[in-house]
Amino acid sequence: MTVEAGFRWQSASRSEVGNVRKLNEDAYLDLPQRGLWVVADGMGGHQAGEVASNMVVDALGRIDSHDVFSEFVDDVEDRVLKVNANLYSMANQGPEPKVIGCTFAGMIAFGSWCLSIWAGDSRVYRRRGDEMIQLTRDHSEVEEMIARGELSEDEAESHPSANIITRAVGGVENLFLDFAIDELEDGDRYLICSDGLYKDLDHGDIAAGLAEGSCRSACDGLIETALSRECPDNVSVVVIDVEQLDEDRTETR
Repeated sequence: MTVEAGFRWQSASRSEVGNVRKLNEDAYLDLPQRGLWVVADGMGGHQAGEVASNMVVDALGRIDSHDVFSEFVDDVEDRVLKVNANLYSMANQGPEPKVIGCTFAGMIAFGSWCLSIWAGDSRVYRRRGDEMIQLTRDHSEVEEMIARGELSEDEAESHPSANIITRAVGGVENLFLDFAIDELEDGDRYLICSDGLYKDLDHGDIAAGLAEGSCRSACDGLIETALSRECPDNVSVVVIDVEQLDEDRTETR
C-alpha cells in the first residue's frame, strides 16, 4: 500500500492465457509504490506480441520515482515511444515487413490526480460510487464509425471490423499516445484491462465485478467470470483502490 499527498492506493493484478490460446501475449505492470500500472496486449502472433508487450512493461518497470508530475508523465511517454521506435525497426527488418506490436493502457497516480495513457483498445475504467465509466476511447475502426454516427455501440460488438485497431505501440513510425486526466476521490476504484475481458463481459458485468469486496477479490472475480465463458483471448486485469487520508502525509507500507 502506498500513501501520497493525502491519498493512498493499493492494487491487485492477474493475467491468464484464456481458454483457447496456448501463449499469453499480454503483460502487466503493478507498481503501487511508484503510482504506475500498465496492461499491454501483444499482437503479431508467433511470439511477436509477447515480445512487444514485455518490452513495454520492462521499459516502464525501470522508472524511478519523480517529484514532479509532468516529469513522471514525460518519462512514461518517452519510454513508450522509444519502445515503439525499436519495435517498428524490428518489424521492418528483412525482405517482408512483419507485425510486432501491442496495445497499451496505463495509469499514473500522483498527489490527488491520476492520468490514463493509452494506444489501442486496452482500456481504463473508473468506478465512483455506483457509477462506472470508461475513461479511455478505443483506437479502433468501429470506434471511429461510432464517432461518425455510422454505427451504434450495440452494432459495434458484432461488426466484422470489431477486431481492427487503428493505433498500437510498434504499429507506426510516429506514434501518438492519448491522455485523460482525472482528479482522485475517496473510494475510487480503477480498472485497467486487455480486450480479452470486455469481449466476454459487457458493461454491466464489469461494473458488477468491480463492486465486489477488495481490489484482490474484484480482480480475481473478473478473471474467473471471463474464464467461465468462452474466453478465446488472453485476459489481463489490474484493479486499483484509492482512499483519502484524514491528514496529508507521505509514506510507503
